[in-house]
Amino acid sequence: MFKKLLVANRGEIACRIIRAAKELGIQTVAIFNEIESTARHVKMADEAYMIGVDPLDTYLNKQRIIDLALEVGADAIHPGYGFLAENAEFAKMCEEAGITFVGPSWQVIELMGDKARSKEVMKKAGVPVVPGSDGILKDVEEAKALAREIGYPVLLKATAGGGGRGIRICRNEEELVKNYESAYNEAQKAFGCGDLLLEKFIENPKHIEFQVLGDKYGNVIHLGERDCSIQRRNQKLVEIAPSLLLTPEKREYYGNIVAKAAREIGYYNAGTMEFIADQEGNLYFIEMNTRVQVEHPVTEMVTGIDIVKWQLRIAAGEKLKYKQEDVNFKGYSIECRINAEDPRNNFAPSVGMIERYYVPGGFGIRVEHAAARGFEVTPYYDSMIAKLIVWAPEWEIAVDRMKAALETYEITGVKTTIPLLIEIMKEPDFRAGKFTTKYLEEHPQVFDYKEHRDKEDFVAFLSAVIASYHGL
Repeated sequence: MFKKLLVANRGEIACRIIRAAKELGIQTVAIFNEIESTARHVKMADEAYMIGVDPLDTYLNKQRIIDLALEVGADAIHPGYGFLAENAEFAKMCEEAGITFVGPSWQVIELMGDKARSKEVMKKAGVPVVPGSDGILKDVEEAKALAREIGYPVLLKATAGGGGRGIRICRNEEELVKNYESAYNEAQKAFGCGDLLLEKFIENPKHIEFQVLGDKYGNVIHLGERDCSIQRRNQKLVEIAPSLLLTPEKREYYGNIVAKAAREIGYYNAGTMEFIADQEGNLYFIEMNTRVQVEHPVTEMVTGIDIVKWQLRIAAGEKLKYKQEDVNFKGYSIECRINAEDPRNNFAPSVGMIERYYVPGGFGIRVEHAAARGFEVTPYYDSMIAKLIVWAPEWEIAVDRMKAALETYEITGVKTTIPLLIEIMKEPDFRAGKFTTKYLEEHPQVFDYKEHRDKEDFVAFLSAVIASYHGL
């Protein structure tokens, strides 16, 4: 096992990694910049070093991070998610410096980071893919010809990056021609690469993803699927495991395909294959994320397998102790992302100092966070400040538990997504499992919530507190 781990990240995921490392007896090193000197991950780590003043550069400074790891004797680096987590160059630099990168090989990161190549590889491995271009589009004329062949609507999508940038839905040839240049330019500006793919657009899809875990000896298993359909601007808000869409038979069918494909490309460590699903439960490959996902806790809750600890064990050369038949799925888990945003203002980021901070607790409730009273939400990083996760033996109980926990969660000083999430938990279609990636668009009533608690809400608030602590 590693002696010392440098965590090249911040926020809740840095705290999560540090906690897992401590359970394995690994010394931890945090990095930070001038504005985060009192951050929770800094306090949790055994050692912490300020490596920059510019908050936009600290967690992206590849050479400085590696130099620091060598200086302090860290034999491994965990990148978390975001920042350098899927940067093949950084993983290669770690390897060349004799430091273990906690993740897959840089070659696999490079391969799966290219949406065109990854789609081709997955197709050859037997993973179902959406009909579309076999590779990068040459020009708009090729796009037009292919769209006529597979039929509208189609989706133009950048081969690099993510976050919904470089993506355009085209319902006819006129829109295709108009959107081609804008998608190319947006991708070029955001990612330094304007290459585009074209795919058949699946109407009213669900967003389903499968978690895989593999060691360096060719053993790969899947840990089931998550439903991440409820999103805003292609960014997830609510994640569920298992999905309400797949039957046990389909879970086994697609899970085996996913594990086989990961094995064939030599994948090890944690990874996620993302799919869109039609209403019949047919899955089509979108991309692979070669890192731990924000929503990994829901999988941990239903399988009992600590994904982050196994990331570290696998990176250190341990063999997986699980076979596929050892993985059992129990109950349902829901994760809500607590973002410092104003949902009514197009989810605009909300910055400022957190004045009051009350975290729910009780049976089946888990909070992953780095926030606290006095924590300053800045404009420099992602707006997510915490993740609220619940587990229950039945779906309806899980939804009720999440609602009670959200009503107990109190954050003042900045606007958050909590009021919106409460309304989603109450909404009949969500409770019935009838939701797609268009859920927010089709259910505008969930934005009709109260901004602040008033005196009449006080009794309800206390009831929610009591309910959460009694696991109701």
